[in-house]
Amino acid sequence: MASTVTLITGANKGLGRETARALIEAGHTVWVSARDGDRGRAAAQQLGARFVSLDVTDQQSVEEAALTLEREHGVLDVLVNNAGIPDRRETAAEVRVDDLRAVYETNVFGVVRTIQAFAPLLLRADAPVIVNVSSGRGSLAYTNDPQRPESSVTSLAYPSSKCALNMLTCHYAKAYPQMRINAVEPGFTATDFNDHRGTKTVQEGAQAIVRAALLSADGPTGAFLDSEGTVPW
Repeated sequence: MASTVTLITGANKGLGRETARALIEAGHTVWVSARDGDRGRAAAQQLGARFVSLDVTDQQSVEEAALTLEREHGVLDVLVNNAGIPDRRETAAEVRVDDLRAVYETNVFGVVRTIQAFAPLLLRADAPVIVNVSSGRGSLAYTNDPQRPESSVTSLAYPSSKCALNMLTCHYAKAYPQMRINAVEPGFTATDFNDHRGTKTVQEGAQAIVRAALLSADGPTGAFLDSEGTVPW
């Protein structure tokens, strides 16, 4: 029986790396991708994964990565869109178009590039899955709930990019009904992303991503999920 082939973007550290470790443990053939070749190859070697260079902001890089997996497997079962960047915490009054553009290039447009490039391989799988790593900061409900910590966030670029990612998830799920396509909220996880201020370990944060990656063909699609269930949009 062929192994499940999985690609994780931005997987040389943090949540991506831990997701790779857990899915390898579950029996997947995991491709770790990263912009930094040295770090990506080192992470893949340590994990027992394979490495492919992939910069989600570069169309040629994404297409070449897709060609690599086409040659090696001819199919992709699971795509985890984990690559993302934070903002500089500018408030809505301070942020400029270029600040938004820089964050959206990775967090939104990068996901579109990657899904478009790998969709033909995913469509060859028996039960294809896409996991878009989002954030509770992209939830309109959480942002407007004074009882939630997300309501105190004043930056604009990162939360709005994740809100956009959630909408992409909804529409891609409609466009590809044969796939399970979901957004995932890992929670406030201690990584380089937040200077390790998070309250969850990477093992705890990755649980929701791993669970979504392991969904069967009868699992939910077009949903916003965390480790406990469904997150309000």
